[in-house]
Amino acid sequence: MFWVSTQTFFTMDGRGGNIATNRNTLGNQKSSNLLMERKAHYDSILDRSKRITWQDDCYVDLQSSSGPLSSQAETEDLGWIQKHHDQLQRFTTASFLEELLTHLRKMDVLSLAEESKIKEAGRLQDQVNMLTTIITSKDTQGSDALQGFIESSDSPVAQLIVNHDSMVKEHKEVLLRQYEQYRDRDSVSCLKLNISSRTLLLVDGLSDLQQKEHDLMQVGAARGRKRNHLRQLGLAKLLEPLTRVSLPPRVSLTIGVAGIGKTTWVRHFIRQWSQGAICTDVSFVLPFTFCELNSLEKLSAEKLVKTAFPHLTDPGLVLTSSCRTLLIFEGLDEFRCTLNFSDAAPCDDPKKEVSIDDLVTNIIRGNLLPDVAVWVTSRPGVASLVPGGLVDRVTEIPGFSPKDIQIFLNHHFSERDFATKIWEHLESHKILMVMCYIPCICWIVADTLMYIMQSETQESLPRTCTELYAHFCSMKAEVGEPRGREHVKLEQLHGSNRKLLGNLGRLAFYGLLKHKYSFSEQDLRAYGIDILLTQSSLGAGVLVREESAIYVTYRFTHLTLQEFLAATFYHVSSKRAIFDLFSESTMSWPKIGFQNHFRSAFQHAQQAEDGHLDVFVRFLTGLLCPAALKPLAGLLPLGKDDGNQKAWAAGFLQSLLVSGGAVVSLRTVNLAYCLQELQHTELLRSVEEGLRLGSLAGKLTRAHCVVLGYLLHVSPECSEQTNLTGSLNYATVKCLLPQLLYCSNLRLENNRFKDDVMELLGSLLSAKDCHIQRISLAENAISNKGAKALSRALLVNRTLTSLNLRNNNIGSKGAKFLAEALKMNQVLVSINFQNNAIEEEGAEALAEVLQCNRKLVSLNLRKNSVGAGGAKRIAEALKTNRTLTKLILCSNQLGDKGTIALAEALTHNHTLLSLQLQSNSISDRGMTALTKALRLNRGLVSLNLRENSIGVEGAKNMAHALHENNSLQDLDLTANLLHDEGVQAIAGAIKFNQGLTSLHLQWNFIKSTATKALAHALLSNSTMQLLDLQENSIGNEGVIFLAEALKTNVSLRTLCIQGVSAGTSGAIAMAKALMTNQTLQTLDFRGNTVGMQGAKALANALKSNRSLKSLNLQENSLGMDGAIFIATALKGNHQMTYINLQGNGIGESGAKVISDAIRANAPGCVVDI
Repeated sequence: MFWVSTQTFFTMDGRGGNIATNRNTLGNQKSSNLLMERKAHYDSILDRSKRITWQDDCYVDLQSSSGPLSSQAETEDLGWIQKHHDQLQRFTTASFLEELLTHLRKMDVLSLAEESKIKEAGRLQDQVNMLTTIITSKDTQGSDALQGFIESSDSPVAQLIVNHDSMVKEHKEVLLRQYEQYRDRDSVSCLKLNISSRTLLLVDGLSDLQQKEHDLMQVGAARGRKRNHLRQLGLAKLLEPLTRVSLPPRVSLTIGVAGIGKTTWVRHFIRQWSQGAICTDVSFVLPFTFCELNSLEKLSAEKLVKTAFPHLTDPGLVLTSSCRTLLIFEGLDEFRCTLNFSDAAPCDDPKKEVSIDDLVTNIIRGNLLPDVAVWVTSRPGVASLVPGGLVDRVTEIPGFSPKDIQIFLNHHFSERDFATKIWEHLESHKILMVMCYIPCICWIVADTLMYIMQSETQESLPRTCTELYAHFCSMKAEVGEPRGREHVKLEQLHGSNRKLLGNLGRLAFYGLLKHKYSFSEQDLRAYGIDILLTQSSLGAGVLVREESAIYVTYRFTHLTLQEFLAATFYHVSSKRAIFDLFSESTMSWPKIGFQNHFRSAFQHAQQAEDGHLDVFVRFLTGLLCPAALKPLAGLLPLGKDDGNQKAWAAGFLQSLLVSGGAVVSLRTVNLAYCLQELQHTELLRSVEEGLRLGSLAGKLTRAHCVVLGYLLHVSPECSEQTNLTGSLNYATVKCLLPQLLYCSNLRLENNRFKDDVMELLGSLLSAKDCHIQRISLAENAISNKGAKALSRALLVNRTLTSLNLRNNNIGSKGAKFLAEALKMNQVLVSINFQNNAIEEEGAEALAEVLQCNRKLVSLNLRKNSVGAGGAKRIAEALKTNRTLTKLILCSNQLGDKGTIALAEALTHNHTLLSLQLQSNSISDRGMTALTKALRLNRGLVSLNLRENSIGVEGAKNMAHALHENNSLQDLDLTANLLHDEGVQAIAGAIKFNQGLTSLHLQWNFIKSTATKALAHALLSNSTMQLLDLQENSIGNEGVIFLAEALKTNVSLRTLCIQGVSAGTSGAIAMAKALMTNQTLQTLDFRGNTVGMQGAKALANALKSNRSLKSLNLQENSLGMDGAIFIATALKGNHQMTYINLQGNGIGESGAKVISDAIRANAPGCVVDI
């Protein structure tokens, strides 16, 4: 054992860490082994030829006189290479590597063989790896030469290798300090609504709606609905390629309406990146706001970076192609310049000074900084100015859905049922609900409504947007002050607020005309606004101040607030102005009187191509309502209003409704919004009621079409189920066309549409703005030409999932057109071709669709004469198709040949769930093949064989199949000549089958013998839920058998025994069964002869039975007394929901008595008498 009692310093590893061996005693074998392991580690790093062993665990370096210092220096050299290894790999270029190898060869650090070995290593990164491996295996001369060359080089590559990590670290710390102050403002404590749990929507460019319409029009059209065809994209993947073979986007554009949260998303991204949570391959994120750029005139790209981020001492290094950098330009809609991509002077020099708009244009175009990624955010209308060809990725920020609004309210206003009351109010006033799809406005609405509810004045809640914003401004002016003051006192308290609000209104109005939404302090002073007052309760409530190193800017809390204040200014000024208020600094013709100014406002709004004055005129109209002016009484010099202006405005707006072009534009629909703000709603209610009842036929004037367009925006009920059956013609379709885009489920049945209308509807379905998911064109006169127009639309449509063409005349040619489109379409899941004469040729085309389409789930070809040949084609396709789940081939003359082909397909296809073969002349021969297939098939759950001729033998074959098949659940054998013998065979199978839940045996000449077998089967069967024996002569005896079974059976829910020749005794037996059975829910006893005594027995049973919900005793000779028995029995029986007592000789007076009795005893029960 060797004892060491001296203190020795030595180098532990290549990272230059010093380890001191303390004075201690190493006296056991375990310590000795540990020291031996350390020695082996040291030997692998240090050259043994330059030292001598002193002891097993200690050594002295003999390279220099100062052993420990020399050893540490060597380690520091080695540590430099390891420390910068990642940067060497990431930033070294081929040319820089060549220079480096040449230098190391001159310094005799590398031999010719080693240089060749490096160059032959393969990829550039592999060559760098090989170089560092060779250098680290040498002495300090190699490391020193490598480090010295790189640190002395002026090359950007060398500078990045040396300084990259420290620069990135400092930059992230600066950004985090800058953006951390906004965390509380940006975050939502509710996790479900927090930005970290939300995603962007990946969109295919901008739609016409987004390019040309006001933000609120866009929101109204979408109504917070989730667009399932759009891909969701997490913020962390914003800059990543979408597929393995695609490239990351250079220019990304994120759009969103005002107040949707664009700034919040950007701030969140920056915080996440600064903390290393996302986009770790991005070295530098350089965020700019266009408000910030507004204060700059002429500069270079490098100067821009240096001005905004002074800590980045070498901007050229940050913007080099070797370094991945992201430029963020936030708020393009607030840029004072209009980007001109066609005439901007080209610039590719980052050091050259150009105008700020040319600088931004050249960066986006890629002339300047082509290797830098760019992320632009903007409102949609202005974003359309950026050419689509320059943008690699467009994303959209979705607003709140109705569910999100509820979550928001429940989370923030949980006390005193405020959330429930606010939600109920929003549901009652749909325009307010539409506004709440924008998160910023949702805050405004909710805070304002809660403030009113908390007040002691018991004011009614606002019904219009104008009323709401009036209360909001009043709330901000009165914060901290008690509500309900006297009018005179209000005047005294609001003197400064009145002046401030007036000046803010003027600023808002003329800013709106210039599309200006952010303002400098100079702008505020120019409009007489005291900067100190912007910090008052009212000023801070309606204005937001933002400040950075190079700018200070103000903006209104939301765009709609700017529009409201602009309307208040115009409302007040128009009563005394003598010149056109739209001409701020130019001479104009005299314009005197409120009505002239009101007309002028609407004229300008109608002429505005981008709709930027739409909401302004809504507020202007709304201010004619006393309820909207009341909260502003102390804040605006309103004067007296005799109410005449409101009536005049209503007439004026209605005159505008009936005038105009052939097509109802969104400019025109905005007039209906104005009528709503005016609370002139008679026409609105009339159209809404007609749409709900489907009674608009012959009533759709132009004014009605305008109002209908409005309802499709604000009413989810109207847009989700738009029933225009029998109401339209070519002219009204053309008139309504732009507004029909925003329907979800569009019913256009029985309108006698011809092919010219299909051209219009084809353009509708082809539009990017199209929201239509289901469209029914049944019962029209569409031919193959109309089908061709629809097929063109299906090639590009991405929303339509269901198309109903029932009872048209598209023929085989039309089917071929649509089939070609369906081969490409990847959205449509259900299509109905019923009764379109497509024949075998059309069926063949659709069979080709089934071989390649992977989206179609339901195909209805009923009554199309496809024949056995068409069935064979479809059957062949089914062998490989794995998506179709429902196929309807009823009334198609398939015969046994077609059935045999389909049966063979079922042995291969196990994904088809429902097959309907009604009325196809199938005999026992076809049935034999089908039942053989059922023994093998494990997918089919519903089989309809109604109205064929399978006979007794076919029934026996089905019985054999049911012994083995337990996947089939619904079997319809109505009208198949089964007789007692066939049904007895099926009953024998039902005893053991555990899959069948529904069995239809109507019209099969069944008598009591077979019924007895079925009843016996029900004693052991535990899965059957529906048994239909209508129109079979089972008589009282058969009903008695079934009743006995019901005393034991607990699975049956529905029993249909209409017209089975049952009388009183059968009814009495069934009544006894109902006293015991507590699972049967529906009993159909129509068309029998129950009589008064039978009714009395059933009435007694109802007093104790608690499962039956529907009872049909139509046409049963009950008489007045029998009906009264049933009616009085419902007292205390509250589960009954439907009773039919029609055709029982009760008479009108008796019907009223019985109806009143049922309503009194069971108010929730629907009664037909």
